[in-house]
Amino acid sequence: MIAFIPARGGSKGVSGKNIKEICGKPLIAWTIEAAKKAEGIDRVIVTTDDEAIAAVAREYGAEVPFMRPAELSSDTASAIDVYLHATEFVMNETGEKIDKFMVLLPTVPLRTEKHIDEAIAQFKHDKATTLISFAEAEVPASWYHVTDEQGRVHNAGFGAGATMGNRQANETYIVPNGAIYILDYELLKNKRTYYCDNTVAYVMKREDSIDIDYPIDFEFATCLMQKRTNS
Repeated sequence: MIAFIPARGGSKGVSGKNIKEICGKPLIAWTIEAAKKAEGIDRVIVTTDDEAIAAVAREYGAEVPFMRPAELSSDTASAIDVYLHATEFVMNETGEKIDKFMVLLPTVPLRTEKHIDEAIAQFKHDKATTLISFAEAEVPASWYHVTDEQGRVHNAGFGAGATMGNRQANETYIVPNGAIYILDYELLKNKRTYYCDNTVAYVMKREDSIDIDYPIDFEFATCLMQKRTNS
């Protein structure tokens, strides 16, 4: 299976985060190395608009056979269009049809080759159309509230009865963690969605699911990485 790693140069939360160092390596390097070590991955391709990211990606063994067009690199660009562009580039390059492919966001550095291979094995075992990785939600959906323009608190309306209860009394909710996507080219192109009636969840531990959006996330990930290294 081919793995695409999308990594554009712009980032609002942390400037240059995809190549910002964490535990001795650029952030994106952790994902590249995990993908290259995974037995189920044949090619690792980084799709980026940034020459500095491309250079780091090549240094750590990923392919960068094209630079992402500007129209697919803005804050408003659709991730679906980014994935279709990358897939169609490879199909045009090789002349081979790609039915399924993997996407690994570079902002989830604690995802390992073990997770990737487990996800592929589950995907094949379940005969799924697509697979999305999830982590257990930090709080039940019924705990969420919103405020109106006057600052008054209202329940957001999620969960059965939309009332707060003990955590133990609520269903287990999961949220996508950005670590692993196995997507279907035709579904993506024709329906423009990751999900269908045959989508399965690969559930990961919360400590493996840190998705770096803000500076504090680097601190969390660093602590967990150091703990993993020392254990």
